[in-house]
Amino acid sequence: MALAKDYDSVMGRSNEIQKKALGLDYEKYESGSIAFDYEALMKDTGYTLDEITKIQSRTAVGNTPLIELRNISKLARKYAKPGYGARIFAKDEAANASGSFKARRAACAVAHAKKLGYKGVIAATSGNYGAAVASQAAMQGLDCIIVQECYDSNGVGQPEIVEKARKCEAYGAEVIQLTVGPELFYTFLSVLEDTGYFNASLYSPFGIAGIETLGYEIAMQCRERVGKDPDMVVCTNAGGGMMTGTARGLLKAGAVDTKMVAASIDLTGLSMASDKQFNLKSCTTGHTGFGVPYATDPDHSDVPRSAARPLRYMDRYVTVKQGEVMYMTEALAQLEGIERGPAGNTALAAAFSLAQELPEDAVLVISETEYTGAGKHIQPQLSFARDNGIEIKFGNPTEEDKPGVNVVLPADPGLIQCHDADLHHFRQSLIRKAVKKAGGVTPTDEDLQFLAEETKTDVAFVKETLGL
Repeated sequence: MALAKDYDSVMGRSNEIQKKALGLDYEKYESGSIAFDYEALMKDTGYTLDEITKIQSRTAVGNTPLIELRNISKLARKYAKPGYGARIFAKDEAANASGSFKARRAACAVAHAKKLGYKGVIAATSGNYGAAVASQAAMQGLDCIIVQECYDSNGVGQPEIVEKARKCEAYGAEVIQLTVGPELFYTFLSVLEDTGYFNASLYSPFGIAGIETLGYEIAMQCRERVGKDPDMVVCTNAGGGMMTGTARGLLKAGAVDTKMVAASIDLTGLSMASDKQFNLKSCTTGHTGFGVPYATDPDHSDVPRSAARPLRYMDRYVTVKQGEVMYMTEALAQLEGIERGPAGNTALAAAFSLAQELPEDAVLVISETEYTGAGKHIQPQLSFARDNGIEIKFGNPTEEDKPGVNVVLPADPGLIQCHDADLHHFRQSLIRKAVKKAGGVTPTDEDLQFLAEETKTDVAFVKETLGL
């Protein structure tokens, strides 16, 4: 008997579909209340860090260079007080097979799918992860389908997303392109059910475990190059996977004192689910439209429990403006001779400002750069913005930036300034949302400890937030 394929029926079978498509029973990690066993979920990938490194090395992933950005560091020191201006390094993840750090996630996920005997893999993503999964599927001999939220209701797609579809198709993947709205997750689940393919989710433990090698390499390379661990690592933050995996890898390397900073483009006021506002942003990822919701409610993803839980590891969350990221992308090309995509340079824009807070002998690492070209380049992105009525101008981004109205390029590098987001508020938000999703239950001692770990705080903070 054919299964009903209407929206409510498919969504109602979500847990059943997910279980079959991941080979994981998430119920075994649940406590019956708020808490779940996160470390057990991560351990059940069944792979050690060494084994993941070997998996990645077979498909041209990992062991990417750490590049010191000497000229950008020098420029930052011109705007810092005497004796300040940290050395800025970039982990050049564009050297991975598909051109971004997400190849690390995909290599692990696709290898696991092949090990379990799946014939193909599916991922729901409009970003670099689609290209990474398609690349790894081609290398490892599996079919691949990418479900992509690409267009507004008028059929207009952002050049960056269209470019990523091109790259996926170049690797032999089938790309299903959708308009913005609730049909993304429905279509994803429906195709998973119809094909029986593996869910190569961004948020599975296999994907996050794949990023741990990134953090581990940063620690090892810094020790070799400068004789110490990095003082600060800045991660572009959207769904939280890079922050989570990189931090876990640094901890496994023993880099316990490195400060972890998340950086997102400030798109406050723009709704990511709005058809009208979909094309009013000049970037598709690395922004607060993803960064804040996924930080405060990580489990609203395409798996029952997300393995990307950034507030567990985050010491600071900063935002930058779209124009600052575009400017630093150009600066990287013209001062360092390295042309890379804007999304990865969100961390660089933040790092340029953060470096001025640190002494000259401090080491600051941005955790990725990404490939560029075609629609991923800043010129088509800015042209697309202008075509959609966005004003492009030079000025003071801090004072003049209005998401959905303009893109303000800094008139002087000294105007590039990251701003602290309210991490205290985000932690409180996660705690309250977690209790609400559990039906407003009175938290157990286990729940309180879990929420403290989730927010990198303590039980007293959790109790105070909940008024206990």
